[in-house]
Amino acid sequence: MSRNLVIAALLLSSTLLFSQESTSAPDILQNKASHNKGKFFAYWGWNRANYSKSDITFKGDDYNFTLHNVAAKDKPKPFGIYYFKLDEVTIPQTNFRLGYFFHENYNISIGLDHMKYVMRNNKTVKIDGNINVGGEFDGVYNNDDILLTEDFLLFEHTDGLNYVNVEVSRFDALDKLLKFKIKGIDINLTEGIGAGILYPKTNTTLLGKERYDEFHVSGYGVSAHAGLTIGFLKHFFIQSNIKVGYINMQDIRTAKDSADSASQHFTFFENMYVFGARFNLFN
Repeated sequence: MSRNLVIAALLLSSTLLFSQESTSAPDILQNKASHNKGKFFAYWGWNRANYSKSDITFKGDDYNFTLHNVAAKDKPKPFGIYYFKLDEVTIPQTNFRLGYFFHENYNISIGLDHMKYVMRNNKTVKIDGNINVGGEFDGVYNNDDILLTEDFLLFEHTDGLNYVNVEVSRFDALDKLLKFKIKGIDINLTEGIGAGILYPKTNTTLLGKERYDEFHVSGYGVSAHAGLTIGFLKHFFIQSNIKVGYINMQDIRTAKDSADSASQHFTFFENMYVFGARFNLFN
């Protein structure tokens, strides 16, 4: 799915380069930015994420238990060529968005926040419930301590914690508000809200069962964001965004048997850096 989104972004960039709208050198140098209304935009970039602790409930034919206050982290990768290769774009934590300005100061967009979520192993947490799978962890638990060893549980959304969402955002020209113009540069504030579905690829090894790792629609999310956009050469921009949100996943697949599932909800804080372009698609 992420590869198809990248291809779409490249096609849109090609459309920009060969669009009928002309950009003269004087316009660029004099910073004569055209109106936003009626324009499309697309961006691509990368993110880091932080997550609150969460209670995770696991259910199956022979077990039903909850782990309390489980900690998790993201999984960033060192900068490398795979940040730009089409067949490896999901290795880093990435963001893609395509949108349309229906008003001079407002746009609507659809995008993918490809975050990664890894449960922290070798931590002691509280457990409630029962396990009866014929293994070393069988028992009835009542607010007992348990060490999250790899033999007990591996749990991560690493390809990834995919938040597919629609956002409505507002743009304001900060340089105009402050009456501080920089030749050839536009500075904008942006803020907005969003909502969407969670489509994770969850990598789980639970109680000695066979590892499971497949995409599955698991829940929903809501979010709010704010950022700073710097535009240049009339069409192009770089943007720094922060996003906070709430994720609720009540149907996480953990094994091939559909009877095995997990559920959790948590908040997240995402920091992203993207680059993109605005363009007229039809004139």
